Amino acid sequence: MSRPLSDYEKRKQISVRGLAGVENVSDLKKNFNRHLHFTLVKDRNVQYYYEKDPKRIYYLSLEFYMGRTLQNTMVNLGLQNACDEATYQLGLDMEELQEIEEDAGLGNGGLGAPACFLDSMATLGLAAYGYGIRYEFGIFNQKISGGWQVEEADDWLRYGNPWEKARPEYMIPVHFYGHVDHGPDGTKWIDTQVVLALPYDTPVPGYRNNTVNTMRLWSARAPNEFNLKDFNVGGYIQAVLDRNLAENISRVLYPNDNFFEGKELRLKQEYFVVAATLQDIIRRFKSSKFGSRDPVRTSFDAFPDKVLASPTGVTVGRGVSQHWLSLCQAWEITVKTCAYTNHTVLPEALERWPIHLLETLLPRHLEIIYEINQRFLDVIYAMFPGDHDRLRRMSLVEEGSIKRINMAHLCIVGSHAVNGVARIHSDILKKTVFKDFYEFEPHKFQNKTNGITPRRWLVLCNPGLAEVIAERIGEEYISDLDHLKKLLAFVNDEGFIRDVAKVKQENKLKFSAYLEKEYKVKINPNSLFDVQVKRIHEYKRQLLNCLHVITLYNRIKREPNQHFVPRTIMIGGKAAPGYHMAKMIIKLITAIGDIVNNDPVIGDRLKMIFLENYRVSLAEKVIPAADLSEQISTAGTEASGTGNMKFMLNGALTIGTMDGANVEMAEEAGEDNFFIFGMRVEDVEEMDKKGYCAKDYYDRIPELKQVIDQLSSGYFSPKQPQLFKDIVNMLMNHDRFKVFADYEAYIKCQEDVSALYKNTKEWTKKVIINIATSGKFSSDRTIAQYAREIWGVEPTHHKIPAPDDPRE
Repeated sequence: MSRPLSDYEKRKQISVRGLAGVENVSDLKKNFNRHLHFTLVKDRNVQYYYEKDPKRIYYLSLEFYMGRTLQNTMVNLGLQNACDEATYQLGLDMEELQEIEEDAGLGNGGLGAPACFLDSMATLGLAAYGYGIRYEFGIFNQKISGGWQVEEADDWLRYGNPWEKARPEYMIPVHFYGHVDHGPDGTKWIDTQVVLALPYDTPVPGYRNNTVNTMRLWSARAPNEFNLKDFNVGGYIQAVLDRNLAENISRVLYPNDNFFEGKELRLKQEYFVVAATLQDIIRRFKSSKFGSRDPVRTSFDAFPDKVLASPTGVTVGRGVSQHWLSLCQAWEITVKTCAYTNHTVLPEALERWPIHLLETLLPRHLEIIYEINQRFLDVIYAMFPGDHDRLRRMSLVEEGSIKRINMAHLCIVGSHAVNGVARIHSDILKKTVFKDFYEFEPHKFQNKTNGITPRRWLVLCNPGLAEVIAERIGEEYISDLDHLKKLLAFVNDEGFIRDVAKVKQENKLKFSAYLEKEYKVKINPNSLFDVQVKRIHEYKRQLLNCLHVITLYNRIKREPNQHFVPRTIMIGGKAAPGYHMAKMIIKLITAIGDIVNNDPVIGDRLKMIFLENYRVSLAEKVIPAADLSEQISTAGTEASGTGNMKFMLNGALTIGTMDGANVEMAEEAGEDNFFIFGMRVEDVEEMDKKGYCAKDYYDRIPELKQVIDQLSSGYFSPKQPQLFKDIVNMLMNHDRFKVFADYEAYIKCQEDVSALYKNTKEWTKKVIINIATSGKFSSDRTIAQYAREIWGVEPTHHKIPAPDDPRE
């Protein structure tokens, strides 16, 4: 007779039977691996970059304006149709689901070259990482109340972010404050305050190549240590509350574009992201095959061959020098490792940090900057003996009532390559802004014209046009935009002309319906959609656009029975909260709209709409619907622009000055297919020498005088006649950007626009030429040039094996 089973044996039998019911061990293994890969996002099997050990690119930016991720991921993984069908069968609407996702608005400006660059780096198969800050609050949400901009907090994380994965195991300490001790054992930075940098990883998939790179954003966390003395006397609550001071570092994005504000929190943010990233880079280097050869000491000789980064050099120098290297060796490695991209020529945008702030926040770094500066000036003096003016101009330390560190100078000295982001911009840097540095080291200076990713900015946002193109030339253009040149063969093809015009009209109808639903504004979808969307800034000259709208309004009022080509003028963009003139410009736009849109004489021949809360997801709707793209900055002020490229690729014609990337766009498409007007850079320089007098234009041009008099008299602000006196005063007396000087040429060019728009066929031919010649402005081309000419790596379209494929 068998003995009765113990409780343990009974439980074991039950569990074995249970395992058999779920196909035992293999299902458990599968579920375990699925959890490991897709919940914890840990990769046990495929460590492609670790095994191949390529040179890694670290792209640092304080801003990554990523927008929404869902649709972009589906496009790049080739899953969009399958996902659409699956959700449809579940009784869901994919478009509705996409609209629920919050924009990741972690940037200012033209909606983000860095975001496009990450997409291209993954698509080109580069081992690249984006590094930035995980701002709890991104660029503010803009509301228009009574015609004024009102800022609301962009609480984009309130429902969580399904795309990110926290990596607490890679948390890194970042030090601030304290003081420097020069003792017998060497120099030490002591008594610092520590903030922890907690990384959050977001996947960046390449286009159908099994490559998924990483964007790592740092979040500030206070360390757990409390001051026990305070605790013992009842200071526990205050100690916990003080943690906020540390965590404020990643709380909010500074909403400034092209304006330097010397705020301590901003400096903390800059140092925080660079210091955390550098430690992460060194950790990865030391764990690589190159870095780990010496188990005791990592050899940094190979560092520049394996790492390319773009932070300010002094932090890299300090980070590397902590590993048994002299400052001299560390600085040599720094220069070989770092590259600097300049994004502006506006003097007010270049960073100049006060010495007293650096002395308090980063005392050891200030000492190192002084040392670097002295060595640099010694070299300059040896080359240009007796040229004290040159020494003063090139010094990293600016003398004056407040001594400052010129960060652009530090970046140039600490990098092996310096580039602008459009050919004209790079030329201006060499001729004026950094002329002395270019004369000293001309080999450092390059140009890398910006680009945009065709995945988001055509395939995703304009599927109708993408399909019409693919029907003619196939889909290769999606990963090699130069293939668009094949469309030149279809410029006179009646069927293609018709298809392109039809797609544009469908996009206009769709956007008109969106405006009516969201903004309760009804517009004429057959009118010319004239669009200017970008940050509100004097140099971008939304005011010139406003003068044109009022001029058109006056012409219709003067001759109401004349035929006018109907226009809907749309302006969108955010003003920095502290930028008074930009906020006044928004008020002016809305005030003009109130008068123009409600005048029965005007009807639907002219409408002016302010697009509230311009952001990536709104750009994806308005850009495909635009007929005319306004790129009208004063020549020599816009570094590049990327919005101009998005409009070109989506079939809008450009009215613009020869500024930024407009120059190269007109070159590619042919000036006959562009509406170019106004002063060139040399004309602006000549005018600066002679002096610009706005009153001369006011006195000479009757239509301009009428417009300004209307603004002065309160025609567009009847309840507050003096409302726009600041704008009029600026335009008449101290307009740095010379709006009146280009007024006549702009008005005449706009007449040419209207004349051509009447001929749909000829207009569409020029649209096709613009689309066909926009291949140069792919961020794939930009990144391939960076890779070959600055980063020292070769891009590849090689498709790496999927995790479940046989290994190569």
